[in-house]
Amino acid sequence: MPETGLLIQLLLILMAIGALAGVLAGLLGVGGGIVLVAAFYYSFQALGYDGPQLMQICLATSLATIIVTSARSVHGHNKKGAVDWQVLKTWAPGIAVGAVLGVLVAASLKNDTLQAIFGVLAIVVSMYMAFGRTHWRLGEQMPTGGARAAFSPAVGFLSVLMGIGGGSFGVPLMTLYGMPIHRAVATASGFGLLIAVPSVVGFLFVSIDPAFRPPWTLGAVNLPAFLVVICMTLLTTPVGVKLAHRMNPAPLKRVFAGFLFLVALNMLRSAIWG
Repeated sequence: MPETGLLIQLLLILMAIGALAGVLAGLLGVGGGIVLVAAFYYSFQALGYDGPQLMQICLATSLATIIVTSARSVHGHNKKGAVDWQVLKTWAPGIAVGAVLGVLVAASLKNDTLQAIFGVLAIVVSMYMAFGRTHWRLGEQMPTGGARAAFSPAVGFLSVLMGIGGGSFGVPLMTLYGMPIHRAVATASGFGLLIAVPSVVGFLFVSIDPAFRPPWTLGAVNLPAFLVVICMTLLTTPVGVKLAHRMNPAPLKRVFAGFLFLVALNMLRSAIWG
């Protein structure tokens, strides 16, 4: 049993992480996963759980929280009729297959490799957040046939390697193909469920060395982190939503993009030089 002091530290850190992720999700519309993975990594590392499979724990735990947040989001968006169920149904098989492949790859990769992948993809996401334009187009309707068969598993696969839901890749993809932003955000919340459910099931069967495993970790999912973060995000996301209606979130999104860029660079530094 870990020391009481260590457990209290872990609880307080997780509460702060969850509160921040909730506010950012409500304020900027970014998925909590892209914040949670990095926050989990540095927090567990500081508490002495810097093992060779730490990134797998962070990815799996982040994805577990996405099951709850995405389900809640889909329900809310669906009541407003904003979810494109035709896109969800036709993209679901490919996204789920990509998510399962992502778990298989993530489970086999070393910590520094997963850090490097996260860093590179986070840089891409941050650059799009900072410089992307709503008028950019790759087409006027969502891809079908071979293009869909390529894009859908790629969304699931890359999202799992970052421990995130469908928003960071799904929303830009759908808007680039002419879907209105609000409908894209609503539909991408469904992508999150398609990514998180099969990937978390897979991560529950990943074996983590007990010497480096945070307390109460099932497979690669840390249960205290999951429960505390979910509770905090449910409390603080409405706060972020209220703030978003009182201020212009666009400048804040660019600031967050800069912050994410720096976090990604630090992940790459850690992966390359340790």
